Amino acid sequence: MNREITQTKLGTRQFAVQLSATRRGARLARLLATEQLRSWGLPMEDAAHIVAELASNATTHGHAPGRDFRLMLAVTATETLRIEVTDARGDRLPAAQEPGDTESGRGLLLVDALADRWGVTPGPVPCKTVWAEIAL
Repeated sequence: MNREITQTKLGTRQFAVQLSATRRGARLARLLATEQLRSWGLPMEDAAHIVAELASNATTHGHAPGRDFRLMLAVTATETLRIEVTDARGDRLPAAQEPGDTESGRGLLLVDALADRWGVTPGPVPCKTVWAEIAL
């Protein structure tokens, strides 16, 4: 596990960690995110649900043998929490599905409900980053 914590002069706080693309890694992502948000004195519940869903998706749908995923949390000067999860499968883009349509994609409905904005950024090849933002 590689971990970075940074604070810049402009008030941006950042936390990043690389984890194994396993169910254990996904669980650890949620626990580490919760603890980091607690140390920053920020609300955790919605962010913890988002991290859990995005990390679970990275290990289930974004897994490539021998590749990890990366979790990044950042609080910007505009008081926005940005959650990013980068995995090794840029060829598999997520899409929210209505309940009953399919077995996958329903968790992104939760992300959509809890986040103010979310999306996907392709690259660098072969990766993609799924991100969500919450106004604080």
